[in-house]
Amino acid sequence: MADILVIEDEDNIAAALDFLLSRDGHNHDRMACGEGAVERIRRDRPDLVLLDVMLPDISGYQIVQDLRADPGLAGTRVLLMTARGSVVERRKGLALGADGFIAKPFELSELRAEIARLLERC
Repeated sequence: MADILVIEDEDNIAAALDFLLSRDGHNHDRMACGEGAVERIRRDRPDLVLLDVMLPDISGYQIVQDLRADPGLAGTRVLLMTARGSVVERRKGLALGADGFIAKPFELSELRAEIARLLERC
């Protein structure tokens, strides 16, 4: 299956993602903050990054911008996750280069479908 990096500061959401990704057979790891995320992605080359927008130290939007500005990482698949699921937030995330956007709390079936859609494009 796929290698997925989860960047999520909320333990309860990270635990739910861990359960889902493990059950679906994905290899995955977690970072609880955004600092060092770009370097970690450069080193590990995950197939997909599940990225929270509101991290304690750096915005998920900034991480997406940094990835898209780096020619070696520009193709990294990113699914943004946020509790602020407004149309404006979605538009901003996609405009900055995210490949998908999902509002929290999300249905597991919706998340699973988005993960499958993004991994098909790898």
